[in-house]
Amino acid sequence: MTEEVLLQGCLNNDANAQHELYQRYSPKMLSVCYRYSKSREDAEDMLQEGFIKVFTQIGKYEHRGSLEGWILRIIVHTCINHLKRNKKFNEHVDLAYAGDLMIREDNIPAILQAKQIVECIRMLPLGYRTVLNLFAIEGYAHKEIAQMLEIEESTSRSQYTRAKSMLEEILNKKNILQPSKEKVKWISGASAV
Repeated sequence: MTEEVLLQGCLNNDANAQHELYQRYSPKMLSVCYRYSKSREDAEDMLQEGFIKVFTQIGKYEHRGSLEGWILRIIVHTCINHLKRNKKFNEHVDLAYAGDLMIREDNIPAILQAKQIVECIRMLPLGYRTVLNLFAIEGYAHKEIAQMLEIEESTSRSQYTRAKSMLEEILNKKNILQPSKEKVKWISGASAV
């Protein structure tokens, strides 16, 4: 089924087209939700809520950019709203620990396999993880992140810096990254699971 036929079917509330759209995009979108959630159950709730929005707002898709990109934006915003609604974003790291982290801008890994990256990112405190996901993986600017999360832009920047440092510490502790041997730049694209 072509994307245009799929879209038209969804606009007409055709259950087969909706099922096909869900089957086509839900695996990748679930991996996005998983990066923002504490558990698979939370990720599945976010995914379901996101696809309900996709189906109810499909008429607003303006054919600018890809359909997948449009769905991704809805899913990311759904995840953020889910975190804010459940006040899960307010969790924070112990500041005593955060103060001991070494911040090395050029030193976050462009690593491994996506599953290992995602699992290590999920070990970060939720606020750090959310900013890291939004900036490094989704590509939002700190100004946009600040607006989405209702925080200061400087808070977004500092949480991102701390998240990178903490992620490096986690990778070092898991012997995934050898501190003296691997000094590579952070890359995006860890969304595939």
